Amino acid sequence: MEGKTVDQWMGFEAESEWDAMMKKVAAFHHKHDFEANNGHDMGYRIALTVEELGEFAAAVTKGKPLADCAEEMADILLLLMGHSIAMEVDLKAAFEKKYATIMQRPSRQGRLGLRVTEYTSDE
Repeated sequence: MEGKTVDQWMGFEAESEWDAMMKKVAAFHHKHDFEANNGHDMGYRIALTVEELGEFAAAVTKGKPLADCAEEMADILLLLMGHSIAMEVDLKAAFEKKYATIMQRPSRQGRLGLRVTEYTSDE
């Protein structure tokens, strides 16, 4: 499940919408030279993700307009795609593998809502 580096994405001919999106994220990383400026450090990137999740949560819980919520979701998606570049992980392949797994799982009602997970009630 090996992914591409920034340079590999920059030289890659996008053949799908997903590839085109990944190439855009790589262009952003290239423009700011994230790799050489600590922008691929996963501790830093996780902190940014937590910050963006907080902004998304605030937008939802404060009842902000849907456009604001969508912008925060886009921030999170861009970060996750960037994580896959920083770690050279094929995110689409990981998604497809995980999707195949979760489609085989039953759903369970928890205290807060429906869950689709591997855990059992005795955990």
